[in-house]
Amino acid sequence: MTHRRSVSRRLARGLGLVGLIGSILLLAAVVFFYRLSFVDLNAKQATARAINEMLEHVGLPVLVLMVPMAFVGLRVIRQAFMPLEEAAVEIEAARGHERGYRIDTSRMPAEALPFTDAVNDLLARLDDAAARQEAFAADVAHELRAPLAVLSLELDRLDHTEASRLKTDVAAMRRLIDQLMLLAQIDAATAAQLAPEAVPLTDVATDVVSLLAPGVIAAGKTIALEAGAESPIVRGRREAIAAALRNLVENAVRATPAGGAVQVFVGPGCAIRVKDQGPGLSSDRLHDLIRRHSRADHASKDGAGLGLAIVERIMAAHGGSLTTDPGARELTLRFPESS
Repeated sequence: MTHRRSVSRRLARGLGLVGLIGSILLLAAVVFFYRLSFVDLNAKQATARAINEMLEHVGLPVLVLMVPMAFVGLRVIRQAFMPLEEAAVEIEAARGHERGYRIDTSRMPAEALPFTDAVNDLLARLDDAAARQEAFAADVAHELRAPLAVLSLELDRLDHTEASRLKTDVAAMRRLIDQLMLLAQIDAATAAQLAPEAVPLTDVATDVVSLLAPGVIAAGKTIALEAGAESPIVRGRREAIAAALRNLVENAVRATPAGGAVQVFVGPGCAIRVKDQGPGLSSDRLHDLIRRHSRADHASKDGAGLGLAIVERIMAAHGGSLTTDPGARELTLRFPESS
């Protein structure tokens, strides 16, 4: 175990050592100036009186002085480190909103400024690197859309038995690219601190279910939506929430056998639940699947295997979470309560 040095303890030990050395020097000075020598004091009473005098005139004043000095010293040390503790609390409170965050140096002691300035400079470099990466990803996604659109048109003209499957693959790629562009837009909006919009979850669920219902029915399965009278309202990007829900529904459709049903529930609270008739997904397995390039056992061979990773990223951008209930065979998009 690594032993961590404490500045407060070192300062306290230093003050104690200064007090001890000062007391010894003071006693030595008293002995020297009064020319007291214990060798010359043969009488026991004289020795006791000399020790008494030194305790009363040296020991007691030093003790009276050292106690308030220790109290004041500890208080000064604690106040000196208070800005660092407050900065640590503020940094922890900024979890989930790290982009653009900087440590407030207005209350920092002069000795801590080189450290906090270096940290702020590091944060600025990280923000710049993240912004360049997002811009690059958005540019690549944008450039890929045009050739995929042309390829889709060419496949429409192709009279071949594999044309339908290839068109499905191209559509899946276009959908993935659209989702990557959406993630880049969400990150950019978060960095720019743009105000999110009010999103009714029932409306989003209705739109997604209506869009996917024809394909689900064509696959020999059913899909149903259940929502209460009051639609929960969350703050965020409507198209991003719709993309996350669509990914969950598509995964549920793939996991459900022919003749089965997929159910979408809005609520209770600010949540959307997707229930399928697959084997269920454990928490550990979900954690593995949201890592980049991991795929579910029931996933189809087409696609890039980024569906749940994208869903988790969208939920994190909205301050929410993606959870699973393997017993109920449900995946849930859970959002924070809007104020």
